[in-house]
Amino acid sequence: MKKHTRLPIPAKRIMSKVGSDMRDARLRRRLPMELIAERAGISRATLRKIENGDTSVSLGSFVSVLFALGMIERLKEIADASHDHVGRQLEEEQLPQRIHIKKNKHHA
Repeated sequence: MKKHTRLPIPAKRIMSKVGSDMRDARLRRRLPMELIAERAGISRATLRKIENGDTSVSLGSFVSVLFALGMIERLKEIADASHDHVGRQLEEEQLPQRIHIKKNKHHA
């Protein structure tokens, strides 16, 4: 039996929205569940879970569906450092300060 990780409520809401958005994208493209499931290499039941925002489905399955929908490109920016404002700010705080070298008074 799998042990499920309990997700915070905001994470569950995001999964639900992403699943709903993926369903809407599939419907806008007029693609049947069977075709997207086949292209993604998953079952219709798994696709249904994804579209319902089920948090027990693997991230790999979500990504496979996004690929099948032609929507995978934006994924590469999720954790991109250029969008990580908090991480970059913390990193900048850790940068060393300028080093001042004392001049030797006896050296002329």
